[in-house]
Amino acid sequence: MLSIEKIVSGGQTGADRAGLDWAIARGIPYEGWCPAERRAEDGPIDGRYRLRETPATGYITRTRWNVRDSDATVIFSIAAELTGGSRATRRIARNLNKPCLHLSKAAADDPAQRLREFVDENFVAILNIAGPRASGEANVADFVMDVLDAAFGDQIS
Repeated sequence: MLSIEKIVSGGQTGADRAGLDWAIARGIPYEGWCPAERRAEDGPIDGRYRLRETPATGYITRTRWNVRDSDATVIFSIAAELTGGSRATRRIARNLNKPCLHLSKAAADDPAQRLREFVDENFVAILNIAGPRASGEANVADFVMDVLDAAFGDQIS
């Protein structure tokens, strides 16, 4: 049985959307907040992603509400250091006293094992997936999918 009961994400290109796509492909429940008008860098977020809109078109409210509505947040990145919205996500998680894990492809450790341990140690049922948009890190979506499959793929029936 999958230990993650629900995925939360904001629908931006890159890491966010990869988390949603992973959940959809495996029949795992998902939800999340997106900016008003379903704003994303590639235009309005496709309606197939069942996300709720915040009152504002900016990204920070969406980020805060997704962190708030989750047990914990995992931030994926290719680079070792977080920047921009990913760094803001980590700051918001800390301000809300929510567990937060940064997984970087540049790191030498086993990201899937780190994610499993993080989920177990923090009793995570609802996991917020965040990270850079596709224009910032073109390969981040593949990294998200690979790590989620390695961490939880054998637990999906």
